[in-house]
Amino acid sequence: MRQRETNIDAATLALQALAWIVSDEGRASRFLSLTGVDPADLRLRAGQPAFLVQVLAHLESYEPDLIACADALDVPPPALVRARAELENA
Repeated sequence: MRQRETNIDAATLALQALAWIVSDEGRASRFLSLTGVDPADLRLRAGQPAFLVQVLAHLESYEPDLIACADALDVPPPALVRARAELENA
């Protein structure tokens, strides 16, 4: 796994994480089931900071996905955790 820091803002990183989640049918289905989000609402809710917090918290709740997502986005896993905290405290 690559361990470089990034200057990507928290919302952008969360949107990239959401794209990573929905790029796989199994992950997307699990996310929708656990969060109760309707697939039709994804696009509408994607711009809402509270929803982006939910996306990142979802990844944090399952470490293998957190690590895989961080690897796919070429960021260290703590960057996703920091992004959630930043959005949560904004």
